[in-house]
Amino acid sequence: MDNTIVRDVFLAFVRVHILHHAAKDSIFGLEMIQELRRHGYTLSPGTLYPILHGLEKSGFLSSSGKVVGGKMRKYYKATAKGRRMLAEVKEKINELVSEIVEN
Repeated sequence: MDNTIVRDVFLAFVRVHILHHAAKDSIFGLEMIQELRRHGYTLSPGTLYPILHGLEKSGFLSSSGKVVGGKMRKYYKATAKGRRMLAEVKEKINELVSEIVEN
């Protein structure tokens, strides 16, 4: 099995998961690492933060800083572009699931 392809697919799932949560409410890195772990994804900050930064650079997320416990924490929220992308991805996911999970 080609691990590069598997990694690419899982990282795509991670991006969708991030957009899903960021469309509901503001998120921050450690919170997403823990949330993703609940779903079986083990990501280090060195993997997650470049994904968050990439989504922000592409216009799917926006960020703002807030001091929490004396430290600056960066929060991410889905932009209108990010919410549109999520809606489009959800349609494709539903189509794929209905096709591959036939009874």
